[in-house]
Amino acid sequence: MRVESDFLGEVNIPDDALYGVHSVRAVENFPDNTPFSKEWYKAIGYTKLACYITYSKFKRAASQKYQPNELPIDFFDDTIIQSLIASAEQVAKGDHFQHFITPAIQGGAGTSINMNVNEIITNASLLKLKQTLGDYSIIDPFEQANVFQSTNDIIPTALTVAAMQLLYELEESINDLRQQVEIKEGEHRNAIRQAYTQMQAATPSTYDKLFSTYNNALSRDWWRVSKCFERIKEVNLGGGAIGTGLSIPRFFIMQVVNELQQLTGLPVARSENMSDATSNLDRFVEVHATLKAHAVNLEKMVNDLRLLGSDLFNNRELSIPQRQVGSSIMPGKINPVIPEFVISAVQKIYANDQLISSLCGQGCLELNAYLPSIGHALLNTLKLLIACNNTLRKNLIIDLQIKASNNTVNAVYFNPSVTTALTPYIGYHKSAELAALMKKAELSIFEANQKLKIIDDARLNKLMKPESLIQQGYSLKDFT
Repeated sequence: MRVESDFLGEVNIPDDALYGVHSVRAVENFPDNTPFSKEWYKAIGYTKLACYITYSKFKRAASQKYQPNELPIDFFDDTIIQSLIASAEQVAKGDHFQHFITPAIQGGAGTSINMNVNEIITNASLLKLKQTLGDYSIIDPFEQANVFQSTNDIIPTALTVAAMQLLYELEESINDLRQQVEIKEGEHRNAIRQAYTQMQAATPSTYDKLFSTYNNALSRDWWRVSKCFERIKEVNLGGGAIGTGLSIPRFFIMQVVNELQQLTGLPVARSENMSDATSNLDRFVEVHATLKAHAVNLEKMVNDLRLLGSDLFNNRELSIPQRQVGSSIMPGKINPVIPEFVISAVQKIYANDQLISSLCGQGCLELNAYLPSIGHALLNTLKLLIACNNTLRKNLIIDLQIKASNNTVNAVYFNPSVTTALTPYIGYHKSAELAALMKKAELSIFEANQKLKIIDDARLNKLMKPESLIQQGYSLKDFT
């Protein structure tokens, strides 16, 4: 064991640990087992890498302007800069994640997150220089690893990077699912189905029309998610503690976001008002609202498919793929596990939305102390939605089976709502007479009309053709 200390006292640290006293304090103070997001961890690596590269460029620019003995500030040695850059690159790849011990749920506005990464980068750099772990007289987590940085600009900027990277993945997953739904739409063009409103039989529709509603909803989701980059892109990196840039070189402030943009290939941009970007987190509320809208559409779709594929339909035309054994006691039972997974995930997303809205509103004056929980919920939602889209495409939609038949069309003729097709020709009240007799005597529309003689048989036969029932509205020519 090695001993590290802060102004609160000494702490024992395992000899081979890349974390230090500040990380151990976090574990002691926040007894939570929720793991921190690796995506966010890697994004912090990228963000700090941009800072070290900018520091190096600042040193080079200053050295060109001043003689070595005239430099206004003391820059640390190039070997230290290069070791920090190399260690930040490792963090950006996800290396050393086992040494990130701070839990996801915590207090302190993210200071523990920042210091845990600072300690990892510091000790990884010490190893590169063949120095002893924890020898902060050579490289210090505050003086070097945290140079020109604050928790309050590093951690939210890294969250933006992680969220943007997942947004790209979500975009792709939505579009892949949408394309598969569109294939189903094309496969079942004009296949008649009984439509339902309020779980009661309604007028006829088709399976391609049903899948077109999902296709359109997913198209809207894709478009909305594509707009999230614009809503979330502004970062406060270089703003320091409260966005004013106090104690940070102007060169660094103007350059560091450009470096981050080049490193990540993401459209991040320095906020014109970094105090606003530090204090207000409504951009995350707005983006998550878009994600919630996508979750709503997924829930609607899987609820529909789960119902249509259930044993509640005696003449079930739609069959959900069988993916795993459904019961430990009932042999042969299969359950709709993919829709159930999506519904469970969506409910968690709704909870995340409430949490993000509430905690973003809890921001106080110049800072929001709850960024760690806000960020954890946002990234959790993104990963859940990506998982939902991927499993729906691979494990549900591709192998979804629909067996529409002539029996479907015949059943439509026994549904009183089919009389809706006659209202332009005989009016609502006469159509209602037919519907009432159909329902009371369990007759088809043809049999009921034989008894009531309300409409000419030839016209009725024409209006009841499947292509007539599913056409878009009517024209005046239909009356001739």
